[in-house]
Amino acid sequence: MTDVLIVAGGQGNPPSQNTLELLGAARRLADATQGRVKAAVLESAPTPLTAGLFGYGADQVFRAEHPLLNGYQGDVYVAALSQIAAQAAPQVILLADDSCGKEVAPRLAHRLNAGLVTEVLAVEGDGPAVLFRRQMYGGRTIATLAAQRFPVVATVKPRTMTPASELAGRTGEEIAVALTLEASLVRTKVVQKVAEEVRGVKLENARVVVSGGRGLKGPEPFKQLEELAQILRGAVGASRAATDAGWVPASWQVGQTGKTVSPDLYIAVGISGATQHLAGMTGSKTIVAINTDPDAPIFKVAHLGIVGDYKAILPKLLEKCRDLTQG
Repeated sequence: MTDVLIVAGGQGNPPSQNTLELLGAARRLADATQGRVKAAVLESAPTPLTAGLFGYGADQVFRAEHPLLNGYQGDVYVAALSQIAAQAAPQVILLADDSCGKEVAPRLAHRLNAGLVTEVLAVEGDGPAVLFRRQMYGGRTIATLAAQRFPVVATVKPRTMTPASELAGRTGEEIAVALTLEASLVRTKVVQKVAEEVRGVKLENARVVVSGGRGLKGPEPFKQLEELAQILRGAVGASRAATDAGWVPASWQVGQTGKTVSPDLYIAVGISGATQHLAGMTGSKTIVAINTDPDAPIFKVAHLGIVGDYKAILPKLLEKCRDLTQG
């Protein structure tokens, strides 16, 4: 029996996308091993989140409320989660592989004397064993890791897991956790918050992503990609080569050191398909690649490949998409 504790993010109902993906992964693992799904909620005041977690698969919600949880503080979160884990006694703890999870997970694993697996793409039960899959060697291969002892703390890459579905009327057990937190844990303060500038659909949430790479040879062609993305109600992405060259903002980068996307349609224009880029988009349902090099690695993962110059292909694609949307 494997009990799984997920660390819920956000405060709303329904839960955030990352939380839904964690719940989906936890529910499948718990069902395969006859375990339970538990959720940790950290908040400074009551929110609607708890009710939403039950509706999406949680059996128990450990709700910890404390004034020091007003805003993210790594030291405070690690201390709070270690106290919740002591009470919940899970075999597996799942966090989103976001900025918070990247900081908290290793410190929490150390505090609990637990194992640690990061950037997980899949988690599953195989009899008594718990298996984690993650990329290795710069995305060149997928490794399967088996937990040797418990508990195990794991971070899950966003947009790689099937999110949990809502089950109307589902309820569970809410457990209040009395935290012991000292003000001395707060060793940093937020000086300023700067919101990321987003035009249109957010890249990681887009159902269609149109990405450009080194093959575009400059920033100007990205205007065509933006037009295509707008027609398809999607977002524009880029390879690391394009962002490193300063052609587009770093926030557009898709890949191992950028954002992970899994849209219904991914169009790669002038992208050769370096393993670091493929690591961020191979979960796409349909991949279309346009490249002049017939041996480009991108064609090995593409569902539809077009060998040719984007300068000749893109205008025709734009014209056809305009006709279809206007018609």
